[in-house]
Amino acid sequence: MRLKFIHPMEPELVDTPPQGDDWLHEIKFDGYRTQVIKDEDGIRLITKNGYDWTGRYIQLAGEAAAIEAEDFIIDGEAITINEAGLSDFHALQSAVTSRNPSRDVYLVAFDLLHLNGHDLRDMPAEDRREILQELVPTGDRIQFSEAMPGTGDAVYHLVDQAGLEGMVSKRKDSPYRSGPTMNWRKIKCYAEKDMDIIGVQREAGKPAMVLMADKGRYAGAAFVTFKADKRQRLWDRVQGKIGGPAPVRLKSDKAEWLKPGLVGRVRFLKGEEKLRHAKLLDFRDKQ
Repeated sequence: MRLKFIHPMEPELVDTPPQGDDWLHEIKFDGYRTQVIKDEDGIRLITKNGYDWTGRYIQLAGEAAAIEAEDFIIDGEAITINEAGLSDFHALQSAVTSRNPSRDVYLVAFDLLHLNGHDLRDMPAEDRREILQELVPTGDRIQFSEAMPGTGDAVYHLVDQAGLEGMVSKRKDSPYRSGPTMNWRKIKCYAEKDMDIIGVQREAGKPAMVLMADKGRYAGAAFVTFKADKRQRLWDRVQGKIGGPAPVRLKSDKAEWLKPGLVGRVRFLKGEEKLRHAKLLDFRDKQ
């Protein structure tokens, strides 16, 4: 029987971990969501949008073929580990597009949707994961995503201190349902960084924002939540710099573009391509 790709179950982004004993908590890895399918046609590794990337994950496909089962569908995340031992999305992009595909690529397996002719999606998450842990061999490129011991708050603290991107909390009794769900929740950690303030957006009735660039590339917008006196000091500094060039493809009637020289300290969600949930913490003149 040829198994079909199943659209992934997707955690909703929330600000704080859920409380109580009804949840299990895992590290959120920074990689590509990947479904591993084994059936009578062999092994396929499929992206979250349904593209077949088996050719880019040759080593993972080889290890998946060795898992002792007639057929299965495993849900996981393809990752690359950097020198600090953290999952590194940019290194993964390089690995899967290089001439030597799938080097240094691992799969963190966290769910099992089908096994030996049986659809497991109606089983509780805790039970599916228990079967998956037995199925996946230890110490190889395909690894089981262990649940972290402790409360949601304690796990978040550990993940944040370790410099990781965030965590995913899952209801222990949740069935597997494709699409977004509050039965799975992702809680991301924040990072802080100095970036260039290249513009401001001040529209009546809307929150004020600064537009940021990191190493010459547009990075996105950050909210300005300062109290009145600090906000006024920022606008005074901005006023003297209005008239800078608009970045390429970013011309906007709503933005005032600034001449170089103003730097902002920004707090933002880790693991996003552009600033998300970002807030301006402070500002200064460029040294």
